[in-house]
Amino acid sequence: MSATEQITWGDTRLNWQDVVQVAKSGAVLQLSVGAWQRIHSAREIVGRIVSDKQIAYGINTGLGALCNITLEEDQLSQLSRNTLLSHACGVGPTLTNVQARAIICAAIANYSHGKSGVSPAVVQGLLALLNRGITPQIPSQGSVGYLTHMAHVGLTLIGIGCVSYRGEIVAAAQALAAEGLEPCPLGAKDGLSLVNGTPCMTGLSCLALEEASRLFAWADVTGAMSFEALRGQLDAFDAEILALKGSVNVQTVGERLRKLLAGSQIILASKGIRTQDALSLRSMPQIHGASRDQFDYAARQIETELNAATDNPLVLGTTEKWRVVSQANPHGQSVALAADALAIALAETGSVAERRLDRLINPLVSGLPAFLVAEPGVNSGMMIAQYVAASLCGENRQLAQPAVLDNYVTSGLQEDHLSMGTSAALKLLRLAENTVQILAIEYLLAAQALDFHGAENAGEGTQRAWALLRNEVASWTEDRWLAPEIEKAAALIRTQHLTV
Repeated sequence: MSATEQITWGDTRLNWQDVVQVAKSGAVLQLSVGAWQRIHSAREIVGRIVSDKQIAYGINTGLGALCNITLEEDQLSQLSRNTLLSHACGVGPTLTNVQARAIICAAIANYSHGKSGVSPAVVQGLLALLNRGITPQIPSQGSVGYLTHMAHVGLTLIGIGCVSYRGEIVAAAQALAAEGLEPCPLGAKDGLSLVNGTPCMTGLSCLALEEASRLFAWADVTGAMSFEALRGQLDAFDAEILALKGSVNVQTVGERLRKLLAGSQIILASKGIRTQDALSLRSMPQIHGASRDQFDYAARQIETELNAATDNPLVLGTTEKWRVVSQANPHGQSVALAADALAIALAETGSVAERRLDRLINPLVSGLPAFLVAEPGVNSGMMIAQYVAASLCGENRQLAQPAVLDNYVTSGLQEDHLSMGTSAALKLLRLAENTVQILAIEYLLAAQALDFHGAENAGEGTQRAWALLRNEVASWTEDRWLAPEIEKAAALIRTQHLTV
């Protein structure tokens, strides 16, 4: 999609693909007339509260543990500015541009409900950051679920900090000026609304869903190639048998595997050579299917949050009859649990792939040359590639530990149970990238193993996958630098979709 095409949000339910599309494509995002009406109506309520000197948390009071301190009208703009300055204290490596854009997308979706009371100028400012290619530099660490990441976004709106702009890191004020934009004026509640809610964990989790969706599809492909190279027994994927499991996703994986292996002369010639295969081979429908079940759960939870109003307080009603309700919608428990569940599913996908690729290099079970090289001894072949996969699986086991169970007390006992949802999303993205590399190694090894069988004898789908890789990576006859070849395979997994 080109940057001149427009996408409109605000009238229909969003899905995770909508966030990914805008975050990655650079398409112009706009809000519907109805969304702007909701935003303006809520802002009018905030204006009425301030002018009438009514007391409402987050509008004319201090924040968090300072909620009982009442502020005068002339202090509210300064409060919003100070909120951003004090909360923008993240540390660690900077998020990627796509990750930062996904967070901003989720924030805009949150404000589009018209329940935050945030100034329309703030929402316009966030849209301008997306549409003009001004991307805040956001430190990745320091969030217990919310606050720090969006605070750094907020600083960009007022011309403080650094941004990525036209391929360079420049001062935010410089980028705004280059686009003819003024720093955003802040009023009552703007600072609090900017740092509150669950946009960070939700936007990042939408990106993770895209990664997981692609990886689960590729795991079937690389798994089928390994199954074929190890001369698996196709009865394990029998449609009638898999239907008895009662899982739609188990049946889906089974159908994909059968299509990938359709017409395989290798499988046909191997029928009956053993009564059953190792579990890493014959249980692919059950393992991969269960991972897809977790994906469906995670997508449902994350999309629910994407379509929710997650500010605190929320502004309800009309200027004549309003309510400002302090509650806990910014608590991201559902997203944290979803990200943790998906992390376990992805870790398992990588783990079973490592068991398959280990069998490929072991002549005791593969019937192939040791480490998949014609002259083992003088050549080490794929020996150490399996080490790398094992290392990544070990790291994935650490990353799959639930973040949501780590809990701390913040804000002087006021916030004494935290979701850690942003940590859950960030480690999920790291885990997904590790899984890309594990599947890339399986891809390389399975293709090499099929060479020994004669790839022309492979199934319809596995032969296409083999050919796709061989366009980038030649078969091994002797040792050569392996790391760049793994990266070529990983690039295919990141960018290509094999239709079966």
